[in-house]
Amino acid sequence: MSLRDCSRIAELLVAAVLSSVPGDAATWAFAVSGDSRNCGDVAMPSIAAGAIKDGAKFYWHLGDFRAMYGVDEDIGKGGGPADLKAYRQLAWGDFILHQLGPFGAMPVFLSRGNHDEAGVKTRAEYLTEFAAWLDQGPIKEQRLRDDPADNVVKTYYHWIQSGVDFVTLDNAADYQFEPAQMAWFEQVLDRAAANPEVKTVVSGMHRALPDSLSTGHGMNDSPQGITSGRQAYHDLVQFRKKTGKRVYVLASHSHIYISDVYDTPCRREHPDEVLPGWIVGTAGAVRYRLPAEHGSAKQAETDVYGYLLGTVADDGSINFEFKRIKEGEIAEQTKQRYSHELIHWCFAHNTGDYVPQGPPQPPNCPAP
Repeated sequence: MSLRDCSRIAELLVAAVLSSVPGDAATWAFAVSGDSRNCGDVAMPSIAAGAIKDGAKFYWHLGDFRAMYGVDEDIGKGGGPADLKAYRQLAWGDFILHQLGPFGAMPVFLSRGNHDEAGVKTRAEYLTEFAAWLDQGPIKEQRLRDDPADNVVKTYYHWIQSGVDFVTLDNAADYQFEPAQMAWFEQVLDRAAANPEVKTVVSGMHRALPDSLSTGHGMNDSPQGITSGRQAYHDLVQFRKKTGKRVYVLASHSHIYISDVYDTPCRREHPDEVLPGWIVGTAGAVRYRLPAEHGSAKQAETDVYGYLLGTVADDGSINFEFKRIKEGEIAEQTKQRYSHELIHWCFAHNTGDYVPQGPPQPPNCPAP
């Protein structure tokens, strides 16, 4: 696909975004998941169809659009180039066409994942490729409301919709939130605390904050990730204590679905510091095994594709439900594009043996 084709698709999608108006109904919904590499071209059209059917107001992708370090199976096995250099030239265009395109008029918000950097692409390249999504109406308008002089498009941003402040964070590089981002994040929370229209903060990112049920394959994987991630968690806890407003935390990176990811033995020693959180890395990536210590999670699944549907009530509370994509219910356009054998391979064989490390256990709890 040519650069002109990608640009045209971006223009059409952003035009659809700008023409859409958030609903004012007492209850409304949004969809979220991440990690659509490997078999994302198979899974994502069905995620889009499900989100549209559910009446979601937008879809939030939490990063890792394509593998980049190697050829995605849905491309390599699906008739695309097997050569890594040729694959990398078309990978993001393929994502735009085959994974974002099916959402049609539904707004899509993007968070950067480690494979969207991965030593292959730079942050500058990411900002250029996805400028149409990173500077779309709700994001740009919110950025200028916060600071009329801020014309810089960033990989992290927020927007307020029907009383919910959605905060997209970027921990793709070095597992961390860099100092400028942390300062911005704390300003966002300060404004949300002072804004009577904001009832809820939902923070979405690629890697889960430190010390979750999936401590392995999260922000614990680097010292700077631990420091900045624990500070972000502390900031969210203090925001909730100070304001009484609701807080929810969403991530992907671990290719599993698991709820209650911050309800860990160490955090349970201070119940008012347990934030409701989910990991939903189920948009097509090779599926991991569940962490050994995940007994506190009310829901935990692997070898599944799907998305999390968040239904927002008038009081700002959000009910989250995992919506599984089944092989027999795959989108018709996917059946037309791919062979039955490839689709079945993605559902039956796109699995790995990796087991993320579980959370710290007493008495070895991290210092508060």
